[in-house]
Amino acid sequence: MTKISLASDHAGFEYKEAIKLHLESKGITVEDFGTYSTEPVDYPTFVHAAAQAVADGTCELGIILGGSGNEAIVANRLRGIRCAVVWNERTAQLSKEHGDCNMIGVGQRMMTKDQALSIVDVWLNANFKGGRHQRRINQIDGQSS
Repeated sequence: MTKISLASDHAGFEYKEAIKLHLESKGITVEDFGTYSTEPVDYPTFVHAAAQAVADGTCELGIILGGSGNEAIVANRLRGIRCAVVWNERTAQLSKEHGDCNMIGVGQRMMTKDQALSIVDVWLNANFKGGRHQRRINQIDGQSS
């Protein structure tokens, strides 16, 4: 059973809550790292906690939300995290198939709620293709091919 870390700032709170309910309705366990309202907050605190849970194996995957999705910058500072900013189903699919991304960043101000839910579903159902893509992941991680 997959366990997903989830975090947002105030600008992504509404979609975070919708994604949490969506995932739970599918029987997926969610660990919510906040924020818990639309009151303005600094996103690094919440994103870092969600990414750390993926990096240390507490959660298998993670989804972070903000106004733009660029909050992924914080997640990508942690070793072992590959967090793509996704803005449609195709970028979500390719983030997993080619980048083996274990996290995605979603921008609430960039899409509708239905699009965000669809993006999450596509990403969760995609599989890493390996092959030449694994060689590139190894290079990202500082390993030889």
